Amino acid sequence: MKLSGRDATAYFRNPQPDRTGLLIFGEDSMRVALRRADVLRALLGESAEEEMRLTRMSGSDLRSEAAPLIDAMKAIGFFPGPRAVFVEGATETTAPAITAALEDWCDGDAQIVVTAGALKATSKLRKLFEGHRNCVAIGLYDDPPSRQEV
Repeated sequence: MKLSGRDATAYFRNPQPDRTGLLIFGEDSMRVALRRADVLRALLGESAEEEMRLTRMSGSDLRSEAAPLIDAMKAIGFFPGPRAVFVEGATETTAPAITAALEDWCDGDAQIVVTAGALKATSKLRKLFEGHRNCVAIGLYDDPPSRQEV
């Protein structure tokens, strides 16, 4: 599912914990990073890293195989609460690994939050998240901030 405008702003404030994944992409890496921080804080709370409910990995770690992402997604944490795996800097070369993880996702697994730079409409990553029944894709463009963002 693709969200934009007011729907995207509302989702950043109140993300759905039962979603399989979220893709945030855009040319402005700082804007993407700020929105990613907002959604992870809203989804997991302030102490997620201390409670080991957030796993971070680089998109370059997933170029050769999906196993690290699937393992992190399936890992069971010691502390209760929602969990997430954050993949930073995903590119077209990481699409096969992310596809495998989304296909293997089950209820109770960690949500996959992916950030990427500018993606064309024909991008495999965009098509994957926009076409998935339980994922959200949000593109951030170089428009001036809206009233809701300010």
